[in-house]
Formats: sequence, C-alpha cells, structure tokens
Amino acid sequence: MVQGYTDTPIIPGSDWHVHDPNRPQPRVVTPGNLPEIAPVTPPSDAIVLFDGSNLERWENAQTGGEPAWKIENGYMEVVRKSGNIRTKAEFGSMQLHLEWAAPAEINGEGQGRGNSGVFLMELYEIQVLDGFENPTYPDGTVGGIYGQYPPLVNASSRPGQWQIYDIIWEAPQFDGEKLVRPAYVTVLLNGVLLHHHKELQGPTEHKKTTSYRPHGPKGKLFLQDHGDPVRFRNIWARELTDYDQA
Repeated sequence: MVQGYTDTPIIPGSDWHVHDPNRPQPRVVTPGNLPEIAPVTPPSDAIVLFDGSNLERWENAQTGGEPAWKIENGYMEVVRKSGNIRTKAEFGSMQLHLEWAAPAEINGEGQGRGNSGVFLMELYEIQVLDGFENPTYPDGTVGGIYGQYPPLVNASSRPGQWQIYDIIWEAPQFDGEKLVRPAYVTVLLNGVLLHHHKELQGPTEHKKTTSYRPHGPKGKLFLQDHGDPVRFRNIWARELTDYDQA
C-alpha cells in the first residue's frame, strides 16, 4: 500500500491511488526527429478534421456554436476560457493523427504547464501536457490514459516543438446496459509506443476510479481548453472497418 496519498481510491488491478505522485515515473526516451518535419500528409481515405485553414468541422462543446480558438500559421491555438471544442461529426473505432505543441514559454509546473487533452468519444482522455522535464503524477503525464495508466515511457520533445500523436481507438461495445467489449487504445507519441492495445477501465474521471456506462457506438472528438495556449495542427481520422470489406 502506498503511503502518503490516500484521499483518492486505489486504481483497480494496481497498488496505486488515482493520481498518486509516488507511482513510478515513466522512463524518459528521446524521440527521433519526427516533430521537426512538415505536417504528415493524410492518406487518401482520411477524414481531414483540421487542415490549418478554418474550424468549420468543429463547434464549441458547451454551446454548439462557433469555436473561439485562434487560427494562424496553419494551426489552431487554445484561447483561455473560450471553452472546449469538439467535432461536428461522430466517430467509433478509428485511427487518429494529430500534431500539437505546448507553449515555448514555460509557465507553471506539473499539471499547470501546457495542459490540454484529447477525448475520444468525448469520454476517454489521452493527456496532452508539456512533459519535458516536468514531473507530475504519472497517470496524468503526457500520453497518460488519464487517471488510469501512465504511458510506458515519456517521449516528450521540448516545449514549443511540434509533437505527433498517432492513436488507434477501438470503441467499447454494449448490448443494452451490458458491456460486451471494453475500449482499447494504442498510442504513439513522436513515433514511440506509449500504450499497446491497452484496455480502458471506463470513461475518464478525476480523483476517482471509473466504470463503464452504456453509450452509443460513436461519439465526437473533443479537445480541451485547460487554460494553456496549446496548439494543434494536421488532424485527421480514418474510420476502422472489418477485414474483407471493400
């Protein structure tokens, strides 16, 4: 039993409390030069969600109105207190590519430094954070399945550099109120594997454990306004199909 951090419950299947700062930190791995290259060209069957020119495929997640994030130089940037944004389209299982950058100017530490999040189906968060020489509770560091699993490694680039998420998302399946198949996710940051077909325990929660609750087969992609001017560019998705489908 971990001592000194007992105000949150133990994560099922582990010896660690939710957001436990004593949990072992992911080992640091220096990525290759992927963040230095130009945006990755989407494949021919990709649904381009953001090409740097406008936010016509996005809406304010609270109001459904026009998002107020800033667009310039081919990227979108979080505008503090303008609200979270989400896609107008819904997705189930998919391959997701997005590129992001934490602010070059370092302000704050831990969760207060370059914080945002990618929420799959608006419910399941892969953490966005400036993780370069910035320790925090491991299940909330960059690339963490927030509140559940730290990444296998910390493959962060320096603040201000572009970083690349490639995410394979397998949506959970329900039969009425019954969970038939949990969600699974594979995540790479800057070409380095962070999670391999990892089973999620349920939707993202803060300071508590989670369990599944029934929802539809598709949901919207959601990007978080956590108050920091995080940038995003080159966002595209490929819906996953079964084998032998033309």
